[in-house]
Amino acid sequence: MSAQPSLNNSMDNAKKHYSSLFALPSYERSLLSVAAICIAGVTLTAYAVTPTLNVVLLGISLFAATVISDLVTCKGILQSDPLFIIRRTIAMSFYGWLLWLAFMALGTGLGYFFGGLLWVKLTLLGFGTVLTLRVIVITATSETPRWRQALSAFLQPVLCIAALLVYWSSISNAILLQVLPFVVLAPIISYTAVFLLLRSIDQLGRKGYGLAAMPLFRAFLLNWVTDINAPLEKHLEEIGEDADIEVNLLKFDASKPKAAIIVPLVHPGPFKNIGSSLLPSLLKQNYEKEYGCDACTPLGILGHELDLASQAQNHKIITEVLSSAKFESEASLASPFVRATDGTAIVSCQIFGETVFMSFSLAPKTTEDLPQELGRLVAEEAKKYGLKHAIVVNAHNSLDDLNDTELHVEELKRAAIACLKKASALPKKPFKVGSAAVFPQDFTQKQGMGTGGITAIIVEVEMKKTAYVVIDGNNMVPHLREKVLSSLTAQGFLEAEVFTTDTHAVSALVTGRRGYHPVGEAINHDALINYINEVAKKADANLEDAKAGSKQFIAPKVRVIGEERLNSISILVDKAFLKAKKTVPPIFGAEGLLFILLLLLF
Repeated sequence: MSAQPSLNNSMDNAKKHYSSLFALPSYERSLLSVAAICIAGVTLTAYAVTPTLNVVLLGISLFAATVISDLVTCKGILQSDPLFIIRRTIAMSFYGWLLWLAFMALGTGLGYFFGGLLWVKLTLLGFGTVLTLRVIVITATSETPRWRQALSAFLQPVLCIAALLVYWSSISNAILLQVLPFVVLAPIISYTAVFLLLRSIDQLGRKGYGLAAMPLFRAFLLNWVTDINAPLEKHLEEIGEDADIEVNLLKFDASKPKAAIIVPLVHPGPFKNIGSSLLPSLLKQNYEKEYGCDACTPLGILGHELDLASQAQNHKIITEVLSSAKFESEASLASPFVRATDGTAIVSCQIFGETVFMSFSLAPKTTEDLPQELGRLVAEEAKKYGLKHAIVVNAHNSLDDLNDTELHVEELKRAAIACLKKASALPKKPFKVGSAAVFPQDFTQKQGMGTGGITAIIVEVEMKKTAYVVIDGNNMVPHLREKVLSSLTAQGFLEAEVFTTDTHAVSALVTGRRGYHPVGEAINHDALINYINEVAKKADANLEDAKAGSKQFIAPKVRVIGEERLNSISILVDKAFLKAKKTVPPIFGAEGLLFILLLLLF
């Protein structure tokens, strides 16, 4: 059990860096801010040192140079790079100008005591700083050839320093000759400093993990900024391995297909729209389209051992599911729903013909990924009672700050054995099934609700109704499960259980220590429960005599990211950020000292 918490921790450490990436201002706001800085801020600082009306022309020319260079950059030099649209390009210039203005303002203040030349020197120091900022941003994030990266990084600062040189030469030709060496050497120094930083990060990946850190970082960043998943998935495909994926299907048929529970033994991750993160909702949507009935995809008994490498691999599983579901359901008898507890463990099950459907929960304690040995245990125990098939799911319906799931495995085992024994002893009777789904438009992925919405399957045995509710989300806040069950009981359902799909499509979308909201953290509980009651009532209203059918099959040769490789990627992303934090001070500290030494020469 030790490997899995370690993997989860390393993935959480990697995903948290999405939270450290900040949102950029709008294009209009950035443009107005640049105009204000250049025309007002620079003009005032320059006028305080050299009171002449030419400073107004200087401010206007700096603004014009910035806008023109940014348009050339995003529409020409970097037009093939989806990251550098005009909004992001002008925002980069805005942050650069904030830095540059700070140096100018400091030079103006100190210039009163040490002479106006200090304003020129600090303006040049600001020029070097902005060069470095732009070089590191563009070089670290753009996939374009290096000459394009360098040209786009230097264009705006160089055009602006040219305008300043013209202004300074109008005051004194001597200044122009003095500052030219710095203007020529600063781009070389900046590019060299950034090259050393990025090279150190890349070497960390190649030597420690056999992975190129910077291409992985660029793909990671591209996904965060633009949602483009192909570059990152390309890396995952290359380092992945082929595996045969087991899929369990429990379907209900009446006069026509009624409902389906699909449980692929693959983890719906790693995050956002990467790999199998969207698999639960994609499986649901495609199955419903193909068979005209409601479908849901609760989480199987596994952790991050198997994450799919790309969307293409999702469709391999979907195709196999749709093809394998073409069989007749024959089981017309079912046991009542039963539950067993042992310490913190809660196990629920119901038998349909020769198939048992069982779920595990530790609510209100954290119910996170569970070891596959639990599924194997249930399958072996089921055979003792003449059952041919066991479909076992993780309810994944409670998450708090303490994750000690591994400490309760023995409790879960004992409860599973007791629950199966109890269900097997009960007589099986004809049953009815109803189903429905709702897709709340007022809940978003950022709030923790996936595009699969809420699905309810109602099973009635001898007038006793059980509600199975599946929410497309990544876990739930503690005690929300109990609120949902209490509300469903008040609606007339004798038993109920609520599940989440563990979709990671809701991960890495928001800031915060997790990078996502479990269901109920950002969603109003009363509103959610109203939706659940609504969909349960709708499912109850279409109850029909039904038969059940189950099948276990294999989706062959699916590209997955194994636990070891996924762990390496997660650790590398985290360590690359930490490496950058440690490397930046000495490299850029030395760069700053070199800039200062150059300035001291005149």
